[in-house]
Amino acid sequence: MPKRIIYIDIDSLRADHLGCYGYHRDTTPNIDAVAAEGIRFDNYYVTDAPCLPSRTALFTGRYGINTGVVNHGGVYADTRIEGPGRSFRSTSTDHALAERLRQAGWYTTSITPFPHRHSAYQIWEGFHETYDTGHDGGETADQTWPYLERWLREFGTKENVFLHFNVWDPHTPYRTPKEFGNPFENDPPPDWLTQEQIDKLRRSYGPYDAHDTNPLLKEHPEGWTHGTSEIRDRGDFKKWIDGYDVGVSYADHYVGKFIEGLKAIGAYEDTALIISADHGENHGELGVWGDHQTADHITSRVPLVIRWPGLTDDRPGQVYSALHYNIDLSATLVDLAGGTIPEPWDGRSFAQTIRDGGDHGREFLVVSQGSWACQRAVRWDDWILIRTYHTGFKDFPSILLFDVAKDPHETKDLAREKPEVVAEGLRRLESWITDNLRKTGREDPLMGVMAEGGPFHARTAEEHNLPERLRASGRGHLADWLEENGGNPRD
Repeated sequence: MPKRIIYIDIDSLRADHLGCYGYHRDTTPNIDAVAAEGIRFDNYYVTDAPCLPSRTALFTGRYGINTGVVNHGGVYADTRIEGPGRSFRSTSTDHALAERLRQAGWYTTSITPFPHRHSAYQIWEGFHETYDTGHDGGETADQTWPYLERWLREFGTKENVFLHFNVWDPHTPYRTPKEFGNPFENDPPPDWLTQEQIDKLRRSYGPYDAHDTNPLLKEHPEGWTHGTSEIRDRGDFKKWIDGYDVGVSYADHYVGKFIEGLKAIGAYEDTALIISADHGENHGELGVWGDHQTADHITSRVPLVIRWPGLTDDRPGQVYSALHYNIDLSATLVDLAGGTIPEPWDGRSFAQTIRDGGDHGREFLVVSQGSWACQRAVRWDDWILIRTYHTGFKDFPSILLFDVAKDPHETKDLAREKPEVVAEGLRRLESWITDNLRKTGREDPLMGVMAEGGPFHARTAEEHNLPERLRASGRGHLADWLEENGGNPRD
């Protein structure tokens, strides 16, 4: 058993932009070094995106369809109340991830601005100590570092301590301090997005499309040190990707500083490290630029790197391909830490994989999005099928199907070509929804979001002036369709 467990939570970190996942840029040398000593998981997905639903799922061990949290505002941004059966202490506290670690004898600390940013204090249930870094998610890693230094001084050599800390640098807007520079100035961007693809995306539409990556602003703000407000060609794409990758590199730099801090006090060898994220980030996939607006392979798949002394030492660099959720990590942590997994949790421990190296996982996954669009997707074999209920005013049909092994950036929709695969995906999706609604006996929160008027970020669509912008850019026919159909998906 390690003496310390550290969970490093990097906001908006896409798996495919890490060196250890095959990225062509050297963005993450420090995370890659941890992966080389430990193990990593190729098909690890968040159950619910974006931030608030994802972290609620992780820290409660339950799907959003069961907690009720699937949105960033409205009724379905808060966990369901327990009601008349609530005892002196709530069941939600007793079943919280940190509480389960506490009951197993671990002293728990969390360093993050997230609960204050989203009024999501369920994240902190059960923690002994919590620290708000104070900038509501606008902080860069250097502003989080003093809190980490203090933890290293006070707890770095103690036993049975758990730390969760959060850095935000890859999250839009891309605002890494200028003095860090651009390590990728001479590196080409990913080659999947060709000029032909860019031209195709510019004929499409959405609040955050290739014409306006910052739709609420007329120009790229001075305080945003990287990125661009429009994608016209691969030169613009490079500016955009450079902004994200510099943020990833900056976060990795501070991961390295933290690891050096552990080594300096002699605490590294007996410390378990888990590195992951709350969701990914769209970089043109499905026509979306920035943030995390879809229930697709790009937004929902995140990295998972685990170095667990005493268990992963004999498998350095091992890669696992089985399907897992972030809530499965919750169950795994409690299992490995000697705790008891709550019976109502939806998460399933994959501690056996860490103990014996077997690639144990799920048959299929269902992932959801309720803040920027209303979507659910089912992921199995090499397929992901995306069912859209409300588009968030993006150019989405009701059904999308992609082969993520051959087309990880989702450039070719195969729904019309593969009706039998679509039917299988819809069967799996509907059975999952039915099973979970039967389990809770409550309404489907995603349909509740629809009844409220749609996803939170789409309700403010008038701020984007999307029809006006479409007409100004020669896409008036799309503005006409949007004004007539609103957030309904295309057939």
